[in-house]
Amino acid sequence: MRKRIYTDTFVIGGCLDSEFESGSSALLATFNEGSNILVVSDLTLVELENAPPSVREILQNVPVEYVEFVEFSEEASRLADSYMAEGVITRKSRVDAQHIAIATMNHVDVLVSWNFKHIVNLDRIHGYNSVNLKLGYPMIEIRTPTEVLNYEN
Repeated sequence: MRKRIYTDTFVIGGCLDSEFESGSSALLATFNEGSNILVVSDLTLVELENAPPSVREILQNVPVEYVEFVEFSEEASRLADSYMAEGVITRKSRVDAQHIAIATMNHVDVLVSWNFKHIVNLDRIHGYNSVNLKLGYPMIEIRTPTEVLNYEN
């Protein structure tokens, strides 16, 4: 079954970073072959505008039929504000809260990131999900790219 995977800028840029290249490239390969759907937000596209051309090309190389574009909404903005109001994340990390909110609003199967400080962090994941449940939103899975890859025995 194909998963809808919200992918942040860290993962895309990770394809060109020696520390994260293996996991990022393997995940991007699943999008390129169509075994998973790459979910990308307008927030990610804005962040990529300032990235080197080699990073932007990674996203451009994924066949459009395996990419789903989602937009940041007023409702997602309110949810992100709730994460900050509840102390899950600080206002300095607003964009990270916005990524979590937009992925939650779009009911993705999983959000992937290499951002261990603000996103792939057990205490924060519990906080995001606590706010989500309190406000009637679904829980969100947050993982690293290597955690969502299917490994054959």
